[in-house]
Amino acid sequence: MTPRVLKLYNFLSRKVEEFKPIRETVGLYTCGPTVYDYVHIGNWRTFVFEDILKRALLFNGYKVKHVMNITDIDDKIIKASRNQRLAFREIADKYEKAFFDDLAKLNIIKADIYPRATENISSMIQIIELLISKGFAYKTDDGVYFAIGKFKNYGELSNLSKRKIKTGARVAVDQYDKDQPADFALWKFPSGNTPGVNQAESLRTPGVSQVDPSWDAPFGKGRPGWHIECSAMAQKYLGDMLDIHTGGVDLLFPHHENEIAQSEAATDKKFVNFWLEGEHLLVAGEKMAKSLGNIYTLEEVIKRDFDPISLRYLFLTAHYRSKLNFTWKSLEAAQNTLENLTEEVLNWDDPKIGCAEFEGNFAQAINNDLDMPKAVSVMWELVKSDYPTSAKHQSILMMDKVLGLSLDKIKPEKLPEGAQELIQKREESRRQGKFEESDELRIKLQKMGVYVEDTPEGPRWKVKSKSK
Repeated sequence: MTPRVLKLYNFLSRKVEEFKPIRETVGLYTCGPTVYDYVHIGNWRTFVFEDILKRALLFNGYKVKHVMNITDIDDKIIKASRNQRLAFREIADKYEKAFFDDLAKLNIIKADIYPRATENISSMIQIIELLISKGFAYKTDDGVYFAIGKFKNYGELSNLSKRKIKTGARVAVDQYDKDQPADFALWKFPSGNTPGVNQAESLRTPGVSQVDPSWDAPFGKGRPGWHIECSAMAQKYLGDMLDIHTGGVDLLFPHHENEIAQSEAATDKKFVNFWLEGEHLLVAGEKMAKSLGNIYTLEEVIKRDFDPISLRYLFLTAHYRSKLNFTWKSLEAAQNTLENLTEEVLNWDDPKIGCAEFEGNFAQAINNDLDMPKAVSVMWELVKSDYPTSAKHQSILMMDKVLGLSLDKIKPEKLPEGAQELIQKREESRRQGKFEESDELRIKLQKMGVYVEDTPEGPRWKVKSKSK
């Protein structure tokens, strides 16, 4: 299959560009979870966007090698281990498992490789040694830092003004504010004083080490900083130059900016051709924050009787570079819409030759910087069209390879025992004009989960759960 022309917005150039891969197989790196807690729905919006990107590449005929890291050691994990009185490995394993469980529920295609940070320490040490030897990194009492003033293109991705950079200033924590461009930690020496940890409380925690987990290195025993992890794992599994690197827009600075600096300083090559960043998910118009109590997990979505695929559908209604406002009412509307779609497809004939016009319009939408709202609109135009249902069925299954709404798993449900007889009896009552009796039979069927629609061709039934 000859690849179509796929255009993507490149945050490095701040414009939409035609995608041209470096090699035959596209190298795709997506920033994965830091496994210190359950992933919230804002993160899941980013992961679904990345899944759509991967599906669009496959749809266009590209081979894809997808790598997503698992950050299983950093400040947050150490803090969680002390607060929960568990070893950091227990914390990481618990939330890594939860991540993969939720990944399946949202019908996200798994990456080809999920490297863990703790399993790639040697690769990080090699890069840090190289950066020290080239004069881009220096050692202090508490670790090894990258000197951003030595890297001439620092700030290019995030449009950071050079005037804001304070030469010699250092930031020890992994994540920091956008007004803090400063030398960042590549390697942290153990101190027992992890940023963000209440030390008075942690010292009273029995059975948990008060010293940071650490590994031997030529420049001193310690552990990696967060930023070096992604550079090391991306280059190890995808090479020095990547086609596409993605993440949430909140990672643009400092994380992605720092990745570029340390990677390009080490290799003298361009690190990534295309940077794609997914926008924030708002909750009732506000940014998600624990202090506001508006951070929701997928488990909370499910507990409110929502199908996770309904959340995926909701994410598709906004462009990945636009903010999306989440409310429970908007999720309810998405679920109702998805149920209507499912019930429609249930009644279609088996798929045959599709509708070329709609398929072409759909491809045009996704290839225009993943315009999913337009793609969803094209899908609904197809559903409402007068084409034979067999043709519509074929086309919608093609579209769902990108949408990922699990439409290929829709199977007609069997009528409950006794329902067929009630349907026939109700139809006979209608023919005889016994409408009161017909209504009583309709109510009986609904209590069984069977909903009958009267059409000129006769009654059409569908089985679904009772309305919530």
